Amino acid sequence: MIKLNRRVLTALLLATASGLAFAQAWPAKPIRMVIPYPPGGPTDILGRIVAQQLEARLGQPVVVDNKPGASGMIGADIVAKAPPDGTTLLVNASIHVINPSLYKKPPHDAIRDFAPVSLIADVPLVLVAAPSQGFNTVQDVIAAAKADPKRLNFASSGNAAAPHLAGEAFKIATGVQMQHVPYKGSGPALADVIGGQTQLMFDSMPSSIGQIRAGKLRAIAVTTAKRASALPDVPTIAESGVPGYDISTWYGVWAPPGTPAEIVDRVSQEIAQIVRQPAVRERLAALGAEPVGNTPQEFAAYTRSELAKWERIVKASGATVD
Repeated sequence: MIKLNRRVLTALLLATASGLAFAQAWPAKPIRMVIPYPPGGPTDILGRIVAQQLEARLGQPVVVDNKPGASGMIGADIVAKAPPDGTTLLVNASIHVINPSLYKKPPHDAIRDFAPVSLIADVPLVLVAAPSQGFNTVQDVIAAAKADPKRLNFASSGNAAAPHLAGEAFKIATGVQMQHVPYKGSGPALADVIGGQTQLMFDSMPSSIGQIRAGKLRAIAVTTAKRASALPDVPTIAESGVPGYDISTWYGVWAPPGTPAEIVDRVSQEIAQIVRQPAVRERLAALGAEPVGNTPQEFAAYTRSELAKWERIVKASGATVD
């Protein structure tokens, strides 16, 4: 049996008590939630849902601060360099772990320079086309691409974003050729897909699901390993003859490095409870988002695995930010 020195034991007990007291006293002032994209996009929408709920649960204002630019890296860098006192949080999308494969000199390390808190939600992408294109299944798309390698093009919200890389991953997995057409955002890209100027798009479900339900777009397949609860009748790409295909966008929360573990754990627990609320789950479902809410340790492992996955896709596709 190991015997602890009385002074060591006392120090450990005091440290534990001090940490608990610190976590219980937190937050003593408003929390700044940095969202590194403009208002109105999916990251902003999900971030504001979390901010509103956190404010009610913590009893302190949670102020959303939109800091767009450089694929989310401007806002993320603000958080990476913020005081680690639990009053600054980052809500970002999966681009956070894609950027390191795209930029030679990013301003921070996406893993080392952040304290992972929790995954908020996982959002499938959906392969869509205008009904007039005549694509009902993934195999229809593959057959058309193989019949004429120069015929098909696919839109995305921008170079090297997840919708672009989802298309590149599809090309790699199926061996087909399709021309990528980048746009400045999902809105103009979807407008051209609906109008028939661009044949296909791998889009984030929050921005396209309304057009799908209105009949202006046909949902051919979702990109995740499991079907999306928001579109239960739409098959996955994997079950449509492309085994192993699994791509999604996701949204999570980080804190500055060195933020006390007690505070990180507290925020993580609050987020897990927030996304389990029926009203929040209903709002997320309307956006096509699958609520998660996990521990800092689980989120850390997930971000590392996602970074490695996107690194492989970027390297194999030759995608660039230029």
